[in-house]
Amino acid sequence: MLPISSRTAFKHPRFQELGLVLVVLVLGAILALGGGTVERPKFERMPDGSRQRVRVTDATGEEVPATERVNKFLNLQNLAQLTKDTSFIAIMAVGMTLVIIAGQMDLSVGSVYALCSVLTGLLLRRYGPEGFHSGSPILGSLLGISICLSIGALCGLLNGSMVTWLRVHPFIITLGTMAIFRGIAFVVTQGQSIGQFPAPLRDVVSWQAGGDLSLTPLIVTLVVTAVAAVYLTRTAPGRRIYAVGGNEQASRFSGIRVGPVKMGVFILSGVTAAIAALLQLGYYGAASSGDGQGYELNVIAAAVVGGASLTGGRGSAAGALLGALIIQMITSGIVILGIDQSYSQILIGAVVVAAVLLDQLNQWWRRRRLQTARGGSTAA
Repeated sequence: MLPISSRTAFKHPRFQELGLVLVVLVLGAILALGGGTVERPKFERMPDGSRQRVRVTDATGEEVPATERVNKFLNLQNLAQLTKDTSFIAIMAVGMTLVIIAGQMDLSVGSVYALCSVLTGLLLRRYGPEGFHSGSPILGSLLGISICLSIGALCGLLNGSMVTWLRVHPFIITLGTMAIFRGIAFVVTQGQSIGQFPAPLRDVVSWQAGGDLSLTPLIVTLVVTAVAAVYLTRTAPGRRIYAVGGNEQASRFSGIRVGPVKMGVFILSGVTAAIAALLQLGYYGAASSGDGQGYELNVIAAAVVGGASLTGGRGSAAGALLGALIIQMITSGIVILGIDQSYSQILIGAVVVAAVLLDQLNQWWRRRRLQTARGGSTAA
């Protein structure tokens, strides 16, 4: 039996996602109206899938490259780029949301991303065009996927085990492992970039539709979000995450094994970081120890903006996806509006602080309403 406060945490109708959708629409309108237009080269897609520059005849009869004027925000190229950039953060934000719902914190997510990237890259290079096993690219790709997910799960297991067994605050543990994992990534690569991966992996991840929309990162993001949403709201282990984050002591008295729940969310966080690393390997075709530098802020910001309460017990997978989209829109909006990019971290930090303050205000308002309701029932 779950604590009452935790059972109601996922049974009440959620209006926060609707509010986030409204924020996305407002941000989009601001960027579309305030960003203006830009002149870009005009391309056409050929039957073989390639893109060719369109040429027109000018007043003198000579052929010149054609251009077109498009809205800086509302154009296919920018929206495709926004979707792709959001995917990497959103996948990790879903895992981070699970951790935060359980009342924990994972500062090592960016370093796990880098470690998975470089270790998997070292393996994939052996199956690449110039590797020792270049004749087995499909086998190498499948092996690389398995190894990457295993490394992410192992990093999460280490974080969860130390938090549970050593009974040290997760902020301290993951702050340490953030440096350890990043250091290992640097040592094994000596600071060098790794490339030459098997073609099948790159072909699958770089699968595109019209307008250069990367379908694989988008599909994977939606699948991860849907699976996490079902896991949190429709399964007993997911409900236990809400219970532990809402009231750990009450959950323990209710018979919930708190330790495995904490370990589980850290493992899932590591797996989502590994999934994002796989997409990065396939899309960019390279890995380095500097990958994911500073991702911790963006991932945590996406989870918090998406409604995950830092006190635990509240949050959703859909909110994490929308939060990641908002953060990425702010980042790209700085460029579109012509603002100095040096302000990007300041704005993201301000958004996180504002989200936390709103969460605290919301909790205060709920407590006051509860006290008022109790007082009224007692008087009656």
